[in-house]
Amino acid sequence: MQNDMHNKAILVTGGAGYIGSHAVLALKDAGRPVAVIDNLVTGFRWAVPDDVPFYEGDIADSELLAKIIAEQNIGAIMHFAGSVVVPESVSDPLKYYHNNTVRSRSLIESAVKGGVAHFIFSSTAATYGIPETSPVTEDTPQRPINPYGTSKLMTEMMLRDVAAAHPINFCALRYFNVAGADPQGRSGQSTAGATHLIKVAVEAALGKRDGVAVFGTDFDTPDGTGVRDYIHVSDLAAAHVIALEQLIAKPEQSHFLNCGYGRGYSVLEVLDAVDRVTNMTINRKLEGRRAGDPDALISDNSAIKARFEWEPALDDLDMIVTHALNWERELANRKEA
Repeated sequence: MQNDMHNKAILVTGGAGYIGSHAVLALKDAGRPVAVIDNLVTGFRWAVPDDVPFYEGDIADSELLAKIIAEQNIGAIMHFAGSVVVPESVSDPLKYYHNNTVRSRSLIESAVKGGVAHFIFSSTAATYGIPETSPVTEDTPQRPINPYGTSKLMTEMMLRDVAAAHPINFCALRYFNVAGADPQGRSGQSTAGATHLIKVAVEAALGKRDGVAVFGTDFDTPDGTGVRDYIHVSDLAAAHVIALEQLIAKPEQSHFLNCGYGRGYSVLEVLDAVDRVTNMTINRKLEGRRAGDPDALISDNSAIKARFEWEPALDDLDMIVTHALNWERELANRKEA
């Protein structure tokens, strides 16, 4: 099986989106053949390199999936397609169970029918809900508090059950707070109206917003604002490539692993970093906390480091902010061009 994968391609679902497009770049940089499927609802066609086969469509379209798996000789799938806005999942849970759970079930079925041997799933720390202990290990009870987290947890459960019944292994990577952009400026977070703090803050620094809302100043943290574990999107993409190599090397093993840096920054510390990098002061609007926001959400990343020998290369908050800012400027130039 190991040798067999050398001439097989990797299908990236949601490869025109934020994290998926960085995974495509990481796979290409590693010399792996890649193909992309994306429905372009939130993704961008220009985010996929010209030399990567691209299919505009739905991951639940089983006929299209069978065609792609055959045409591109797909040996592994990296699954990023889905909906990711937590408050929207609360107001429209059926959308999230359809996009994230039902469509994933169809995709997994297509993978099994097509003889795809390896599956990497974009999961989330939201599956833990509000953990009682921090840092969060993979053994922390998974008690999601919103439909987004539940929809992802259900997909994790499907993968575990399918791998027990079929010749397929998987890795579910539970992301913490993903931020930054490709250091070479090839891709970045491009979604309009994004809710990610660093994205919002660099938009404010460039005058695209009149400030940044700080939701909650009474958390049980050193400065009263929520603490999160921010991981550079390119380090996260690199983790997917290493996960693929491990799945190929040991087809009998599957994995659930946290993806973070193992330390956190508060909202105010992130805004201070943006002020430092831009040499200006962002307007901060202090507001009440949002329902369900934990005080701190920090990963224990010892398992992925030990199992995959993954070592972050971009673990620096000012660097993450700088790359996000550079990309935001690039986006502004594109719109003016």
